[in-house]
Amino acid sequence: MLSSEPISIRQLSAKDLTLMESLLATFGEAFDDVETYCSSRPSNAYLKRLLSRDYFIAIVALKNGSVVGGLTAYELQKFEQERSEIYIYDLAVAAAHRREGIATALIQELKKIAVARAAYVIFVQADLEDDPAIALYTKLGIREDVLHFDIAVPVDDDNV
Repeated sequence: MLSSEPISIRQLSAKDLTLMESLLATFGEAFDDVETYCSSRPSNAYLKRLLSRDYFIAIVALKNGSVVGGLTAYELQKFEQERSEIYIYDLAVAAAHRREGIATALIQELKKIAVARAAYVIFVQADLEDDPAIALYTKLGIREDVLHFDIAVPVDDDNV
């Protein structure tokens, strides 16, 4: 169902700590993982530093000033050529606002940022069970079937 409320898309800066915290809450609810996104929130100083970094991109979708969706991405500088690629790390839209074109609008804004940064590609991963994400990304890009591996990092008890 399409909403008549206007959506605004905005890239966050270091001044947007409240919006970043709202984005974390939106991710937690959308992914049904409030524990990860809300229980040990980074300090304001950390978020400010992160939002100041050139390699980190956070974009929100706002309705009436409230975050209803967003994405985070990382720009990866390549070594084999003078170019970069952008990896969408998280993308979510609040359940009440899905099917309104918000995810597509967020990716369109990311494309503008990618052009400005001379990135040659944007890439994203989707879980095999996440049919809505797969449908969205299939509409916008070319599917590549790859395997993803998480390699555990040992805990250094001396530095914990």
